[in-house]
Amino acid sequence: MSSTTWIGKHWKTGAVVEISVEGGLVTGMAPSSAVVDNWIAPALIDVQVNGIAGHNFNGAPVSIESMRAAIDALHGSGVVRFCPTVVTAPAERMLTSIAAVASACESDPAVDYAVLGLHVEGPFISPEDGPRGAHNPAWVRNPDWREFERWQEAARGRISKVTLAPELPGAIDFIERLTEAGIVASIGHSAASPTIITAAIDAGARMATHLGNGSHAMIKRHPNYIWAQLADDRQWAGLIADGFHLPPETLKVMTRAKGHKTIFTSDSSYLALMPAGRYEAHHGTTVVLQENGRLHLESNADTLSGSASTLLDGLRNVINSGILPLGEAIDCVTLHPAELFGLDPSGIGQLLAGGPADLITFFRPEGAAEITITNTVAAGQIVYSA
Repeated sequence: MSSTTWIGKHWKTGAVVEISVEGGLVTGMAPSSAVVDNWIAPALIDVQVNGIAGHNFNGAPVSIESMRAAIDALHGSGVVRFCPTVVTAPAERMLTSIAAVASACESDPAVDYAVLGLHVEGPFISPEDGPRGAHNPAWVRNPDWREFERWQEAARGRISKVTLAPELPGAIDFIERLTEAGIVASIGHSAASPTIITAAIDAGARMATHLGNGSHAMIKRHPNYIWAQLADDRQWAGLIADGFHLPPETLKVMTRAKGHKTIFTSDSSYLALMPAGRYEAHHGTTVVLQENGRLHLESNADTLSGSASTLLDGLRNVINSGILPLGEAIDCVTLHPAELFGLDPSGIGQLLAGGPADLITFFRPEGAAEITITNTVAAGQIVYSA
């Protein structure tokens, strides 16, 4: 087995450390007297990726070549593990998309390693304008456990998270069944009352999908479904930190409220890393990607259509906005998502001895805003180098 060492400033303490790696696992971490400029941290984990760099996990079935190319693009932004997200669509199209991702995992060990689990967002969401977001209203439907079973069969058991609106008929029972099956039930694209939000969390809903988005443009200031989820300490919150979905002051307050249960995500569409322009989206509408990176429906500029940013962009935004210091911000894209899925005992997201050697090295000059990835390492192997 090959052994290597990586040296850099620890992402939390700033002290220089040497990390030993053998056979794809971390074997130890020790102080180092080396003088280095680069930092070192666990590789990033993104729990909501619809696509990237022109590679779409929705619409036409994704090929194994496209999956590999998408993962290469994720590696370039420091992400080693992620949840491919399949969204609201006709039943057969969703099955086809889910099966295509599962097939790619079974065909390529590197793809299988990168895919933390499938996330299905919709179609069991609010039909109302606002909470529905950019999802096609013709494809929205009520929770159906038999449809979920068909998804999980097509996924070969790889579905790990489902986003749904708890106010729909049968949704609370559906959440209970997801929880019993060990799957993260997440509230999203919902117009639920605070009472129903609490009932859903009581039933086992452990997460809020892109909290503050997939909601009405105008709501009663209090009480409402956003406050109800912010206040419940049992629930993790996924927050899109791209600077468009949530204003900095909103993102800061939400991060303070959720504390250790904050998870930043990209919600990236296949247009992340693509040039500005007009594009036809898989949900049957035209979207506009602006030069500044904002992605919205052509028919309604106030309705965002996923994100065109990477998780690394969001991490930079959080740090540069003064929302969190470097170490705490990195925890929100490494340790916290690992904890959500119960993977932290295995060392994922932490760089612990015996855990997987998934790490990044990066430059962040003193006083500079930029974070530049220099290496991304998955299971001890360099998968991206600047």
